[in-house]
Amino acid sequence: MVSMGYDALQVCLNGHLTTDYYHNHPHDRKDYCNICGEKTIYLCQRCNKELQGARLTYINGILCPGLSKTAIPDYCKYCGSAFPWAEMEKKLGTISDLQNPIKHVEHICTRFHLAAKQLVSRHNHRQTLKIEDEYDVQDLLHSLLRLFFDDIRPEEWTPSYAGGSSRMDFLLRNESIVIETKKTRDTLGSKELGDQLIIDIERYQKHTYCKTLICFVYDPDELIANPSGIEKDLNRQDGDLSVKVLIMPKRY
Repeated sequence: MVSMGYDALQVCLNGHLTTDYYHNHPHDRKDYCNICGEKTIYLCQRCNKELQGARLTYINGILCPGLSKTAIPDYCKYCGSAFPWAEMEKKLGTISDLQNPIKHVEHICTRFHLAAKQLVSRHNHRQTLKIEDEYDVQDLLHSLLRLFFDDIRPEEWTPSYAGGSSRMDFLLRNESIVIETKKTRDTLGSKELGDQLIIDIERYQKHTYCKTLICFVYDPDELIANPSGIEKDLNRQDGDLSVKVLIMPKRY
């Protein structure tokens, strides 16, 4: 006579398997993981149901153990809640986003204002870089980009648009990313900025190596009244071109 069922699975909170024969092999149980030292569980922390372990096959009352280990689930089959190791993987996925070159550039732009302020506070009042115009923005941004990118090409010519052409600020050719920088001033407010960015976006649609256009607008004096609104209006996927506008810092 053959009968079947399942044992319980014991796993640490980081997702390391302790045993999938919790009941039949009690000597394999551990309160803490021998890999990472984290606490172990065999019950769903939400619904208190057992995690499904090894499939049990009894032939004439004799247990015939399975040949393979049980896959560790990410979600409870009874209540649908995520197990702790699945939540941890989501967080690690967020961290791994920083391996994305676009995320690198976004991170630099987001922290740019902090770096600019830090440069002003030099020991013994030594000379430093003060961000007074777009050239200063480009110099500091170029230095920060060197942390993540090897091939940075400044001032590449863009294709002709409306009878003229201009230089882009930075081309990351290996990553197909173009970075345009701007610094707000009394004569570059919200309307003027929006008009310039629209022209930039149209221009880069024809560029061979531009798949992502990142427009970094440095606004240290907070002259732009609604930066999030401008970003929302101009961020887009336009054919093969992805456009990302970042106006920093923002008022929160």
